[in-house]
Amino acid sequence: MTYSDPLAMTNAGETRFWDRVAPGYAKRPVADQAAYERKLEITQSHLSPGMDVLEFGCGTGTTALIHAAHVNHVLAFDFSAQMIAIAEDKANAQGVENVTFVQNRIEDFEPPANRYDAVLAMSILHLLQDPGAALAKTYDMLKPGGTFHSSTVCLADGMRWFQPIALAGRALRLLPRVRFLSAPQLEDMVRDAGFEIETAWRPKDGRTLFLVARKPD
Repeated sequence: MTYSDPLAMTNAGETRFWDRVAPGYAKRPVADQAAYERKLEITQSHLSPGMDVLEFGCGTGTTALIHAAHVNHVLAFDFSAQMIAIAEDKANAQGVENVTFVQNRIEDFEPPANRYDAVLAMSILHLLQDPGAALAKTYDMLKPGGTFHSSTVCLADGMRWFQPIALAGRALRLLPRVRFLSAPQLEDMVRDAGFEIETAWRPKDGRTLFLVARKPD
């Protein structure tokens, strides 16, 4: 990686931000435990013991470790080394052996086509430079009939006032890159990638959109 490249500098800054906040992020309680458990329940209704699952933007691994009991194997990655270190510590403490945590970015990941039964992207699409490209890659890596599960904060739905704050915070390296997506925009992006949306659920916060979308058989 050469730091004369503006995009490389951007990626390095994003990594440093998430490395710095990882310990506090790991200790932070779930904002809406009932909504989180509902998302887990919906996702697990699509899982079975023989499945191979991938999660990108896995953070400190909590969701991957919960779902591991319902599938064959989970490959989970995040571009923050500190997030991955915490996730590995959790796996060791819990004795979970069918989750592999690695440091990677969805932009750099090169999976075989038709490899995974399910792909998860929780609280990550609105943080990506190009979520459309990530969705296209997700579609390719899923087996026919496989499912994509995502939870995304749609900041364009009622939080436009936060946009100048987000831009200023990013310029000062106090906040990460954030895309202001609306729920309709996100659903259109998922459909444009080729998916059929099966579930579109919004918890009571009114901003988060939880989607389950299927790659046609």
